[in-house]
Amino acid sequence: MTTPIPAEDERLFAYPQDRSCPWQPSPGYRELGEGGPLHRVGLWDGKSIWMVTGHAQARRLLADPRMSADRSRDDFPAVLPRLDAPIFKPIAIIGFDPPVHDIHRRLLAPDFSLKQVRALRGSVEELAGRLVDDILRKGPPAELIEDYALPIPSMVISELLGVPYDDHAFFEAMTVGLLQAKSARDAEAAGQALWDYLDKLITVKEREPGGEGVLSRLVGQVDEDGDLTREDLVRIALALLIGGHDTTSQMIALGVVTLLEHPDQLAALRADPGVLPAAVDELLRMVSVTDVSGVRVATEDIEIDGHVIRAGEGVLVSSSMTNRDPEAFPDPYRFDVRRAGGHNVASGRHHLTFGFGIHQCLGQNLARMELEVAFAVLFDRIPELRLAVPLDRLPTRSGGTMQGVHTLPVEW
Repeated sequence: MTTPIPAEDERLFAYPQDRSCPWQPSPGYRELGEGGPLHRVGLWDGKSIWMVTGHAQARRLLADPRMSADRSRDDFPAVLPRLDAPIFKPIAIIGFDPPVHDIHRRLLAPDFSLKQVRALRGSVEELAGRLVDDILRKGPPAELIEDYALPIPSMVISELLGVPYDDHAFFEAMTVGLLQAKSARDAEAAGQALWDYLDKLITVKEREPGGEGVLSRLVGQVDEDGDLTREDLVRIALALLIGGHDTTSQMIALGVVTLLEHPDQLAALRADPGVLPAAVDELLRMVSVTDVSGVRVATEDIEIDGHVIRAGEGVLVSSSMTNRDPEAFPDPYRFDVRRAGGHNVASGRHHLTFGFGIHQCLGQNLARMELEVAFAVLFDRIPELRLAVPLDRLPTRSGGTMQGVHTLPVEW
């Protein structure tokens, strides 16, 4: 049995590291991944954590009931300063273990089912079409995040939850403030503002029952002695609102950048629209906006591939690197929109961008549909689309696990 590398080893690889390319991980991650599937890395607070870069090992650990997702545990790792904020301890759905996790997920499953998402597709296509109409009416250049990539998921999640879209400027700004905060204090301030907003919104729905959306439906199921408390409902609303628009908007933006910078792959997509679902999964595999498939803490000692993860040690699964494991994806750094098509054994659908196991992303059906619609409508309506600034001048997000760009100027 191999003993883990001591946490106090000052030579530990520092996590996280910034990307130098919007669709590729840090060069340091690539070097790390070439050294094996599991690694000890150092965090901002001087502590260490296991970083998993192997695809098979990640699936095993994410499905292991001895790995806890409970962020309220004292030994749960905060991989960034902002994640040490109380607002994240815990966050609904992804931050609980069974049975609470299972109860929350069961309450929400009907609203994110494949059947429900298919029913929404027509309205999302109409929305994307109207946004492109506005872009063309104003003429070039356009700011693609503000004019297109953000409004699509923001409007969709607002309607789904029953959150007034008129408030979008507020909740979008607070979400960025929460997810890009440099400190726990700043994250808590933004998170508390969102909490207070949703708390007041739920109060209104309690006084005026019968409204549309997930929150109105769940208000009627609140039982302080049952499966859903009022605090649970606010936490669920917070998790869905945050997760329902920011990551998808950045995935649209970085997906557009990736396609424009690979004109042969964009041409293949235009030549065969049937490739679109495979192209979306390949973009999800390549871009990995969140850069993390899951963070866990071991509740017991776990032996895996000659290593021992001790009880109380944290584990971080790197989606950007597990999605580039050559054992799962041949030629993994190559962008290929047909990777998931046909009889390809290494289907792009095997990627871990949405996680794996019981905590796999609840909204993945919705996200895939929004991405398919966003790319199809945009490139069909504006075939001459191109970046308005060189790639190396895009104002990228940095210093964390959430990848993206602040603005995306385009022209045609």
